[in-house]
Amino acid sequence: MSRKARTVFRPLHGIVLLDKPQGLSSNQALQRVRHLFRAEKGGHTGALDPLATGLLPLCLGEATKIAGLLLGAYKAYETVAVLGITTDTDDADGVVLQERSVPALDDAAIEAALQPLVGEIQQRAPIYSALKQGGEPLYAKARRGEAIDAPVREVEVRRIRLLSRDGNRVHLRVECGSGTYIRSLVRDLGEALGCGAHVAVLRRLWVEPFTAPRMWTLEALEALAAEGEDRLMEALLPLEAGLAGFPHVTLDAADALRLGRGQTVTLPNPSVDGLVAVLDETERALGLGQVHEGVLRAQRLFIWAVA
Repeated sequence: MSRKARTVFRPLHGIVLLDKPQGLSSNQALQRVRHLFRAEKGGHTGALDPLATGLLPLCLGEATKIAGLLLGAYKAYETVAVLGITTDTDDADGVVLQERSVPALDDAAIEAALQPLVGEIQQRAPIYSALKQGGEPLYAKARRGEAIDAPVREVEVRRIRLLSRDGNRVHLRVECGSGTYIRSLVRDLGEALGCGAHVAVLRRLWVEPFTAPRMWTLEALEALAAEGEDRLMEALLPLEAGLAGFPHVTLDAADALRLGRGQTVTLPNPSVDGLVAVLDETERALGLGQVHEGVLRAQRLFIWAVA
């Protein structure tokens, strides 16, 4: 039996907008894509549950340096909540804890129960989550049967729309900030209605700045790879695409060299303040910087920008 050829990895920089399939963890999906592209380094921008599908931006090479920015971005989801059943994971992958009858509800009652879940709210994370406590993910403790006091954190929910209802299945669209658990929103909605609920379907629609994303399934990427690496590269966005939502500062060659050497750069006509994307004269991203009172300091530069 012939052995499968070992992947020869290479430096490769950019972003892949993956349509994550159901059943894979975010890290499993990342590794599949990283091997397809033969990228030495890769990271994702915030885990999607194995049950979830949809947009998972994957950062390859130097793009991993901006993964944290995408992790903190606003996101949109569609979810189907099943009323009347609670599970230990707050989704359909978990063990059923309780079944309760669903009261007579109309759309107005559901929308009224959703209103307290919008805005800056206090949210308790699911016990089966990747949040760490004592240096260990909560899900690892939960799997051992340990008692867990899941943390309560402030999160921002921009809006929740009731899209439709089919019996005890409620279809919602959610736009929210970083750290928001859709499973927790659905759990809390169920409790507010007095019957419990869990997530049956979850799909991420977009992540800023990719609000109208061209997503690629694993099957589509594998088909491109079969046609050759030049075709596969069509699915790789430049890392500049991940910085599209930030104000930018363009430097000439001399100032770019100064910044790369760790020196500050005084901007002649400063029009921005705070975190900025730094570009060279060819509009290639050099990294991230901070502008304060017209003075630019490097915050995180890409390898090609460091002198």
